[in-house]
Amino acid sequence: MLSRQDPAGWWQGELETNVTMEAEDLLMREFLGIRTSVETEPTARWIRSKQGADGAWANFHGGPGDLSTTIEAYAALRLAGDPAEAEHLCRARKFVLAHGGIERSRVFTRLWLALFGEWPWQRLPAIPPEVVLLPSWFPLNVYDFACWARQTIVPLSIVRSLRPVRPLGFSLGELRTGRPPAPAQSLRRRGGWMHRLDGALRGYERHPVGPLRRNALRRAAEWIVARQEADGSWGGIQPPWVYSLIALHLLGYPLSHPVLRSGLAGLERFTVREETPDGPVRRLEACQSPVWDTALAMVALADAGLPAEHPALASAADWLLTEEIRVPGDWAVRRPGLPPGGWAFEFDNDGYPDTDDTAEVLLALRRTGADPAVRGAMERGVAWLRGMQSRDGGWAAFDADNTRAIARSLPFCDFGEVIDPPSADVTAHVVEALCAEGLTGSATVRRGVGWLLRNQEADGSWFGRWGANHVYGTGAAVPALIAAGMRPEHPAIVRAVCWLHRRQNPDGGWGEDMRSYRDPAWRGQGVSTASQTAWALLALHAARSDDAASVGRGIGWLARTQRPDGGWDEPQFTGTGFPGDFYINYHLYRLVFPISALGRLLRDSDASR
Repeated sequence: MLSRQDPAGWWQGELETNVTMEAEDLLMREFLGIRTSVETEPTARWIRSKQGADGAWANFHGGPGDLSTTIEAYAALRLAGDPAEAEHLCRARKFVLAHGGIERSRVFTRLWLALFGEWPWQRLPAIPPEVVLLPSWFPLNVYDFACWARQTIVPLSIVRSLRPVRPLGFSLGELRTGRPPAPAQSLRRRGGWMHRLDGALRGYERHPVGPLRRNALRRAAEWIVARQEADGSWGGIQPPWVYSLIALHLLGYPLSHPVLRSGLAGLERFTVREETPDGPVRRLEACQSPVWDTALAMVALADAGLPAEHPALASAADWLLTEEIRVPGDWAVRRPGLPPGGWAFEFDNDGYPDTDDTAEVLLALRRTGADPAVRGAMERGVAWLRGMQSRDGGWAAFDADNTRAIARSLPFCDFGEVIDPPSADVTAHVVEALCAEGLTGSATVRRGVGWLLRNQEADGSWFGRWGANHVYGTGAAVPALIAAGMRPEHPAIVRAVCWLHRRQNPDGGWGEDMRSYRDPAWRGQGVSTASQTAWALLALHAARSDDAASVGRGIGWLARTQRPDGGWDEPQFTGTGFPGDFYINYHLYRLVFPISALGRLLRDSDASR
């Protein structure tokens, strides 16, 4: 871990996702007219390397093939010059047709195809740019959507309204089945009403009110430009980034314009290049996590026994102080009187600090002493966290009270979570951080604890919104409840500990497959991983589990599987972007969490001697 620290003080592990990142990068470059062989050849090589034995591309390591991901990968490889009759594309095409073809792909995939005339715009859900004109109190205004969704919806509303087509030079007709669209849902269901609303909006799309439409396009462009980050990104994440570049270009922004020039140049920081036996490959990170990784690394190293004054911790703390966000962002729409203070996930994302990162940064900074600069930042962070509590007592990641569930039923919202309600893992991290700051008895913490108790699953676990899955949620909730003063013999803690014991693998580790987000039978079930084993051990350590054999077997698994260089192998994805849809392999999770778990267990073992 120490060897991986940057001289500036931060840590950053690769954030690995699926090949839609690379496929959409090539498609975007083709649309903008800037694709070259320099990007195409190594990117195509990477995409080919991730194809599964069934001909498809999956959304996570060891997962089943995904229809939309496979269609996008296929399109990108055709763009790279792979012939349709090539063996690997024949296998991919067979998978696509067997699973419903383009007609059954997600809306976002068909949006990409529509840009190139491979899907009719009129058969896509409406996203009128007039949505940006709705006041924040009006239902389904942009602030009713999660920050990642609103940043995507606004540029897509421009693209959808302009309906551009720039042909690929070849057809993807071989991926169509000719099946009719699925019938609309009954009006007895919310989805049925949303489809009727979409039909009315599509009717308006054919004959928009000219002045209103022009004003909406102008306001949408201004909204986008105002939210570009210093590194050229939008929110530090891929979807709004690429759609914003396309939308502004369609409105007449030349590629030489500073906004587009900065946006395109910024993608380079998110590009990973690697030499392989088959040649160089190129892939893109969907996001980057230096603040999160640095905070977790600091906590881990302190758990492992590094003193507060250690240079690694001191330089990391200095860097974190420079990343504090002192300006309001979109979160202030729901909390207009709350002074800013907090941290984001990325290097540059001043518009969207999040409560999860802020909580972990507070826990990390506590490990380095309390000089005035540190204390001031921590006090501002605590105040901001308290102000971001939702009405129900829980915490979401980016916004407060972002819970209008009807947004999920809109026809264009068929991929990923589009709202940001409170979650167990985020609420637990915030509760733990506030307790560390001496607020254990406060009403804020009591309400947070109440939220956690109300949202414990019947089997004793907690759902993991941002990590896989119930092992992550339980690994966060138990230490938080203990920090809030709950006794280990409390029924909620006992049930959680029993659930963890039942889910321990025969090899001594813990694992949970991403399929648990869709299928409850997978809860707590999966190949043992270093990060998930550590999460379970952190919970058992906090609860002072009296099953020493279970803890010992968990430690034994980590000891047996550690590499000679001190790290662990973990090809499995244990991070979550959108439950059920988009997953992440954080390359530092396999290191920071085992260090924390082993450090805490060793410390208590030494103290008991």
